[in-house]
Amino acid sequence: MKIGVLLSGNGVYDGVEIQEAVLTLLAIDEIGAEAVCISIDRNQHHVINHLNGEEMDENRNMLIESARIARGNVQEISSISPADIDALIIPGGFGSAKNFTQWAFDGADGQILPEVKLLLVNLVNIGKPIAALCVSPIVLSKALEGSSIKPKMTIGNDVEKSPYDIASFVEGLNKCGTETSMKSVREIEIDREHKIISAPCYMMEATISEVRKNIRSAVEALRDLM
Repeated sequence: MKIGVLLSGNGVYDGVEIQEAVLTLLAIDEIGAEAVCISIDRNQHHVINHLNGEEMDENRNMLIESARIARGNVQEISSISPADIDALIIPGGFGSAKNFTQWAFDGADGQILPEVKLLLVNLVNIGKPIAALCVSPIVLSKALEGSSIKPKMTIGNDVEKSPYDIASFVEGLNKCGTETSMKSVREIEIDREHKIISAPCYMMEATISEVRKNIRSAVEALRDLM
């Protein structure tokens, strides 16, 4: 069983959320599957100093940065076909909203990278499961926007504490044609019709142990859909 892990760089504010990415790799190993790390040979939108939140005057490549997490074992997205993997997981982080899509700047009207859209649409079309963690439902929603597929996903809830404007994300997802549900970090959403799983993770105020359990639940559900 091979599960792709789509990485948008290395760091929550300008790439993938590192803890979510590592916990995803751990959960994949724990269920006896093989992780296939995937990224894109393009520069990140920008580079953020994670100490003070300020933009830095330098460029970093998503593929090279993702290799830090993958211990060098990462494949460029153009070399991956849907036949190479049995499922795919997209961890969160601002890279989903800045690198894979332009959601951080243009909201639901932002564009998605064509190579990301192609892989996601092809996987959905042949019935291979996808799990979108944290903010990454925006990526899958943009990929399926305008199609006949109307997925159901969660990006958290607007009752419990969150560092983000959940209601605004829900509005944007609905605009793209995605049906949304309100879930806590202790829950996941399973769209069995389209084989799509989503988990709030760090979209909610959560401890690393809560996020670890949330991701493990998503990975187990992904396994069951396979």
